[in-house]
Amino acid sequence: MSEMESELSTRAFVRQELVAERTAPIKTTGLVGLFRTRLFNSPTNILLTIGSILLLWFTVVPAVKFLLIDAVWTGKDRTACLAENAGHTVGACWPFVQAKFSQFIYGFYPEAERWRVDLTFILAALLLVPLLIPRLPAKGLNAGLFFIGLPIVAFFLLHGGGLRGFGVSWTAGLLAGFNDSIADGGGKLANVSQTVPVLGPVLWLLGEFLVLLSTGISYVLWPLARLRDQIQASVSPVWADFAATAAIVSLLLFFLNGGVRTGWRALAASLAVFAGIGLVVSVMGLDRGGLPVVDTRLWGGLLVTLVVSVVGIVASMPVGIALALGRRSTIPLIRIFSIAFIEFWRGVPLITVLFFATYMLPLFVPAGFTIDGLARALIGIALFAGAYQAEVIRGGLQAIPRGQVEAASALGLSYWKTTGLIVMPQALRHVIPGLVNSFIALFKDTSLVSIVALFDLLGQLRAAFADPSWSTPTTLFTGFAFTGLIYFAFCFGMSRYSLFVESRLNAHRRN
Repeated sequence: MSEMESELSTRAFVRQELVAERTAPIKTTGLVGLFRTRLFNSPTNILLTIGSILLLWFTVVPAVKFLLIDAVWTGKDRTACLAENAGHTVGACWPFVQAKFSQFIYGFYPEAERWRVDLTFILAALLLVPLLIPRLPAKGLNAGLFFIGLPIVAFFLLHGGGLRGFGVSWTAGLLAGFNDSIADGGGKLANVSQTVPVLGPVLWLLGEFLVLLSTGISYVLWPLARLRDQIQASVSPVWADFAATAAIVSLLLFFLNGGVRTGWRALAASLAVFAGIGLVVSVMGLDRGGLPVVDTRLWGGLLVTLVVSVVGIVASMPVGIALALGRRSTIPLIRIFSIAFIEFWRGVPLITVLFFATYMLPLFVPAGFTIDGLARALIGIALFAGAYQAEVIRGGLQAIPRGQVEAASALGLSYWKTTGLIVMPQALRHVIPGLVNSFIALFKDTSLVSIVALFDLLGQLRAAFADPSWSTPTTLFTGFAFTGLIYFAFCFGMSRYSLFVESRLNAHRRN
């Protein structure tokens, strides 16, 4: 045995007793672990936990007691919701909501025609649900039906009325009206030139030029006007106009997409679309006057709230995208116009916009052209929301590195392909929280339309309070609680779905 081995053998030690047990680790899972690690792990968290419990005790418990425990569920009039008749402290008066439920949903829409509103809601749900589920196919067709087809069908369902013409008549009428406006403006300038001694000759020349321009345009539009007159003189003007429009549009698409070589697919798609439109026209009887007209002043309740919010959200997105791109444009005129538009609409409150759209917008349209009151409010809200969306989207555009654009340019992509395929999808993905926040704010701001005589959900609720047969101490709180739950359901649904979309589109960033 060597000297080192002998030294190790003398130092060897074998423990004769067991090691003392150590304290078990603190449990960090389960309910006990939650209390220990999240709620009571520091003096600050202990105070916050106690304060939160007290807040819930003094808010949630009375709310549940008012809405459920002490609530009255059945009754025919106000007497059922009085404490002396109920025998206890009365909470929510739900018979009031049951009696006014149809008014909250439809407003003053004629009862015999309310199936049209129900059908519109059903069609919207059938088209929206598949659009929200990522795994379902045919997203392009579904989006086209929801964003293009549904608004047209919903208009004729909700408003009623029929068609007096189609594409040819509409185009001819629009261009003729524009041409008449040019001629009218030229005549007015020529008349004003006689009262302005300094600029009179210039105004006269400008007016005469506009009149001459209008005369030239009228000669160019003569074939289209002639075709329109022949169509209107036919036995069935709607179907004749429809056939002419289908033929013109389909042939244009056929030749623009390559003609005989590669245009057959575009031709088939165009004919299929027009066949679907013709089926809708025939089923709804739009060529025979359509459904009875229901004036928008009779609309109300949740119907108006959804119409205003959905149209505002959908219409504000393209407006916001256009303004955001315009504000970053290198063309000074487009950039200045976009900046002025955004700052103007963001600098005025929505109430002012609604008043302007309702009472002053008709002053800026040609004589004899009228705009429905609801349509005026929709236009104002879409422009107002579009200005806010533009700034949100501009923030997303600024987050895209310059290298993305340079790489696309190196591949030979044009500006529009670079923007539509590379820049804009990434920008919108970055600003999903901001966009949905604007959508939620717009959905709640629809209650402001009541100041321009449009009765949305809250407007119908205030109108229902005027019924003396349901005047009780708790009716007011019950109505606002009911509408609050409806608003919360829609806003919470949008919030949760935005989180789902954000998580799905940012899967590449997960650790």
